[in-house]
Amino acid sequence: MQSVVGLIATLVVAVLLALSGLAALRLTSRILRWGGAGLAFALTIAVSAVGALTATGLVRQHTRSAPLPDLKVASTAERVARGKAVADSFCSGCHTTTGPLTGGGDLAKDIPIDIGSFVAANLTPAGALQRWSDAEIFRAIRNGVDADGRWLVIMSFTNASRLSDEDTFAVIAYLRSLAAAGAPTPGPLDRFNWLGTTMLGGGLLPDAKPVTTAEIVAPPTGPTAQYGEYLLSYQDCRECHGQNLAGGVPGQLPPLGPDLAVVKDWSLAQFIATMRTGIDPNGHQLGAQMPWRPIGRMGDDELAAMYLYLTQLPPS
Repeated sequence: MQSVVGLIATLVVAVLLALSGLAALRLTSRILRWGGAGLAFALTIAVSAVGALTATGLVRQHTRSAPLPDLKVASTAERVARGKAVADSFCSGCHTTTGPLTGGGDLAKDIPIDIGSFVAANLTPAGALQRWSDAEIFRAIRNGVDADGRWLVIMSFTNASRLSDEDTFAVIAYLRSLAAAGAPTPGPLDRFNWLGTTMLGGGLLPDAKPVTTAEIVAPPTGPTAQYGEYLLSYQDCRECHGQNLAGGVPGQLPPLGPDLAVVKDWSLAQFIATMRTGIDPNGHQLGAQMPWRPIGRMGDDELAAMYLYLTQLPPS
């Protein structure tokens, strides 16, 4: 609503500026006539351009779509256990505030520019997921589209879409096993304000991950660099630490992460201790925005896999 009001206000201002430019053309003073008209028309163009970006942003907010897969997830003890491991080490980073996966936190607090509010949903049966099918939950994780076909903005910005099919099935099985907890999260969850909508229209926000229907298969589990690469692929490390993990770029929207080549100077035991305690080998406390707590819930073999991958990165 704020974005629509902003668009209307922008259009009204553009019309008023255009009318003032026409009025200036009737002035007797040549300097005032052409100077006033030129300024008014220049401002009209600028304000109209802003309005066009806002309109484009509004359109983009409602054009993401993804097909609904045909699936029903069979629940097994093994799947539930794996789903819990993924949820504890990944999903909980956003969806846990006062209680496990009960949502409620506004993720916009970690964005340096006020572009709106983005509330993490309650993923227990107390929330909307109790009414969603397995296919709808799968689509939300893989392609950032909810059961009603709305764009899940933050989900589509993350790398949740890189979870393997089997790990996604496991998360669904785990969510189905939970008891209801917390309060339903009021919707809509993702709301851009006028500035956010305009930035979205101007391409100034991160791109949503492409919609995909491809099958994703994870490599064999174990303390290997190959499996570590898979774990890092969905853990969103590159959003903060850069695509080559050589450090974030000043001005990026996500928090600025350092060059992860520093891990090469740590032992495996030091890396695991850092992820479990939030304090690196030099005694430095990791930043509050670094999700070391959920990552630290990974098993030793998974952390070893991540360590092996990071220590084999080419020099930056």
